[in-house]
Amino acid sequence: MDKSPPQRTALAPLILIVALFFLWGVANNLNDVLIPHLKKAFFLNDLQSGLVQMAFYLGYFFLALPASVVMRRWGYKAAVIVGLLLFGLGALLFYPAAEVRQYSWFLAALFVLASGLAFLETSANPLITVLGDPAKAEQRLNFAQAFNPLGSITAVVVGRQFILSGVEPTKAEFAAMTPAQLDAFQTAEAHSTQVPYLVIAGVVLAWALLVALTKFPHQAGRPDPGETDAGLPAAQAIPALLARPRFLFGVAAQFFYVGAQVGVWSYMIRYAQHEVPGMGEKTAAAYLSWSLVGFMAGRFLGTAAMSRVRPALLMGLFAAVNVGLTLTAALVGGKTGLLALAATSVFMSIMFPTIFAGSLKGLGPLTKTGSSFLVMSIIGGAVLTAAMGALSDASAINFAILVPCACFAVVGLFGFTAGRATREDLRTAPVGAH
Repeated sequence: MDKSPPQRTALAPLILIVALFFLWGVANNLNDVLIPHLKKAFFLNDLQSGLVQMAFYLGYFFLALPASVVMRRWGYKAAVIVGLLLFGLGALLFYPAAEVRQYSWFLAALFVLASGLAFLETSANPLITVLGDPAKAEQRLNFAQAFNPLGSITAVVVGRQFILSGVEPTKAEFAAMTPAQLDAFQTAEAHSTQVPYLVIAGVVLAWALLVALTKFPHQAGRPDPGETDAGLPAAQAIPALLARPRFLFGVAAQFFYVGAQVGVWSYMIRYAQHEVPGMGEKTAAAYLSWSLVGFMAGRFLGTAAMSRVRPALLMGLFAAVNVGLTLTAALVGGKTGLLALAATSVFMSIMFPTIFAGSLKGLGPLTKTGSSFLVMSIIGGAVLTAAMGALSDASAINFAILVPCACFAVVGLFGFTAGRATREDLRTAPVGAH
């Protein structure tokens, strides 16, 4: 049988799926602009504004396993289409949320949007591996992942330009406003989210249609017949995973890493405004943009360094650097603290994929179930961002940076103990779990 036609037709699906990495990068990092924006529009404290990430990552937590079920039963392509439809619906819900000016409506919209992203992240990574030559699957996946930080940078630039108004009244100016002026201010701030999210909804729903109409390789339309995990009952898979200390440590490390990443990016604008007197929200957002550029650069530099340094060890060293940088941000503060906080992105860059790959190593037929648990673990972005908000309200925003500092210490321990933990897993894994 001539296999060249499938190789040619896989190019269009590959382009469509690679673009998803960019799109969910946009969605994730628009939250970093929404937090200070909605804080100002609805007069929220730091804990309340941190609920943006709570609502967002709860969507990931609750929909990761259902996404896995859809992927196994109907295939990767179906899971992608469902994810895009939910993503688009969540973006559309920003319009009525802004019309009624209810913070809870914004949180509901973010939950729906993130539910779609849970489907996309659970299905897109493995789908990339079947869209071409299996020998080049890793190369394709690394290429696709490079578009994620590009989407993150785009999100902050778009948010800075079209969502953040730059209008920042002081407490005295707010107190002097008439009810009509205050109403006009809040209406304008809420409505500034409508057009950006309507554009996102239009692009995402159009992408869902393109995916539906594009012919994918047969592997994308149904589970791989040779994949034993597709039929492994949860009653068997979950106990087998719970017997693997390295995997459990990986889930914990991913929980703390995502909490650190989301917390640092979510509160960087708030930190900049607190620590550098007179800095406006647009200038502060520029620091976040450059921090994300550093994240993208760190991903390429870190990947290159992995040819000489064991990935887990390199991640441990990067985590140790970030412990020092976050301590500087927490205890020194000012412009120095802001630069230190922005620099953490360079060293965060390799952590998510390195933890993910290291945690799944040697799981065999448990890999897909393990992947779902790792996606669920990013609930850390909700829990720990809220914890930072509570700590900030109780003390100050700079002391809240001690939360990601502790998180990086956990990630470092995961990296430095890689060899020993893997050997323990081999000794304690139940029969049939290899």
